[in-house]
Amino acid sequence: MTHLKIRRIGNSLGVVLPADALSRHRIGQGDTLILSETPDGFRLDVYDAAVSEQVEAGRKLARRYRNTLRELAK
Repeated sequence: MTHLKIRRIGNSLGVVLPADALSRHRIGQGDTLILSETPDGFRLDVYDAAVSEQVEAGRKLARRYRNTLRELAK
């Protein structure tokens, strides 16, 4: 577990991630991270375009077959 302090960065607030954590997860400058709220707090994940495309395809499928999926769920 790593403790991070919230710091002022320009006119905003932010956290600085330790270099060893960045290298361990292969995160670099310009990469996109996703902050999710969980029942236990927050979760920080690396954005993956392939996963994002798969999620969007699933959403389109669910919208298209909404009534069928609703009937199957009964």
